Amino acid sequence: MQIKLGVNIDHVATLRQARQEMDPDPVVAARIARGAGADLIVAHLRQDRRHVVERDLQELRKLLKTGLHLELANVPEMIRIGLSVRPDWICIVPESPDEVTTQGGLSLKADKAAALEKTIKQIKRAGVGVSLFVDPEALGVRMAHNLGADAVELCTAEYASAVGKHHQTTELEKLELAGYLAHELKLELHAGHGLDYTNVVPVAQIPDMACLNIGFSIVSRSIFTGFKLAVAEMKKLVSSVG
Repeated sequence: MQIKLGVNIDHVATLRQARQEMDPDPVVAARIARGAGADLIVAHLRQDRRHVVERDLQELRKLLKTGLHLELANVPEMIRIGLSVRPDWICIVPESPDEVTTQGGLSLKADKAAALEKTIKQIKRAGVGVSLFVDPEALGVRMAHNLGADAVELCTAEYASAVGKHHQTTELEKLELAGYLAHELKLELHAGHGLDYTNVVPVAQIPDMACLNIGFSIVSRSIFTGFKLAVAEMKKLVSSVG
């Protein structure tokens, strides 16, 4: 099975929002990314709208017949907006107003589980695939299964930031073990956060990996190489496995 590449266009939108202009347009970035081999377009509609905004989601849905993957906090307003554009996937992610970027997987303690289960049922009733962004630990993977999710997206932040071969190997092993468990529980396996051109291949080699969602490193490289080439280079790395 060829691993899918989801290209996150949030940071194209971030640059636009910094000046409140029309450009650079994340929808144009999505069109280029798909032309360069991206299988999915990923966008995180945050409550503070620092990245994409509702208009972007509507235009993305017009552009993409398939392959629209939204990241949303488990907040009724955000879920309602997300479902209104009928994406192919919704990944429920943690969100804090003072964070620069997502700080890890969802809290899946008992007091959060009931609300998550309700949201998962709502999303699935709408015919949309649902994943949970979790840390690479057995608890999170099992909870995602118990709550009825279709997939887990393993947070690769610790792996991506690991310094030294031993530390990186340890974090990779955590991802592998979580991946094995996800497969046993019949959850589709996704991963992402902090992956770049130097560290993506070992994660792509994890058995049963179905999709890698990558954004910041592609947008960063595109400043120097252009967006089409940056996406194509990442797609080549992801597709080299197998």
